[in-house]
Amino acid sequence: MNDIGTSGGKTSPDDEALLADIGRFLDELDPPPDDLVQRVQFALALENLDVEVARWERMDAQAGVRGSGDTGTITFTVSDLTVMINLTKIGKLHRIDGWLVPAGEYGVEVRVAEHGTTSTTADEGGRFVLDNVPQGTTQILVHLGDVSCRRTIVTPTVVL
Repeated sequence: MNDIGTSGGKTSPDDEALLADIGRFLDELDPPPDDLVQRVQFALALENLDVEVARWERMDAQAGVRGSGDTGTITFTVSDLTVMINLTKIGKLHRIDGWLVPAGEYGVEVRVAEHGTTSTTADEGGRFVLDNVPQGTTQILVHLGDVSCRRTIVTPTVVL
């Protein structure tokens, strides 16, 4: 806590009332998302893995962040890999078509909070498809190299 403006770290009843009003105001106008705890736990699940986090490179106007569209393309990059995914909503599920550059037969996983993971392998051209991906907080992991010197890239979360 910050004790600026108080004498000896004590607050007056007026200060406490003002802080309580500000707290109620923030809770009413800008509450935390209902799934905030779930998102944090999902992100921390990768804490013990040695991963590199890709960054958002480009997202088209219709990309399905927070379920805002039926289709969309998102591009992620890390030093020497580009991951482009196209999201297609099919009912309550999604299909993810992806391409890796440089191309290669790499392991690809999709993680969806509270739904586990699904794995596939990109073909020699770097293309992969993940069908029947449920709605939720989602990340894609790309495993480069063999088991002895595996490198894992993870995308930022996308809410489908």
